[in-house]
Amino acid sequence: MDFIQQSKVWLVAFTGLMRDALHIHVALILYFGAVLLLRWRIGSWKPWLLVLGFALLGELMDIWESLRRSLPIPWQESWKDIWNTMVWPSAILLLARYTGIFRQRR
Repeated sequence: MDFIQQSKVWLVAFTGLMRDALHIHVALILYFGAVLLLRWRIGSWKPWLLVLGFALLGELMDIWESLRRSLPIPWQESWKDIWNTMVWPSAILLLARYTGIFRQRR
């Protein structure tokens, strides 16, 4: 098992969360971290694309690991992981762009 897979196993054991829940938490940390640290607007596509990039990269690594170990590629599981990762960043992006919920009040 490579470093990435070992890290995932450790994170699940350390937090006590299931992998699906970790996808959601990591996505929100990445999204809001990008907004705060990189000073991107919450309604910008940039933080959303950052999260999508990490989600796709993570799934590519999982697919690569399956290929390396001559296992069937878990396509349904990969799509579920991408869905879990992107639901809340997508909702936040849409709310920020098309409602006033994140506008600063004076």
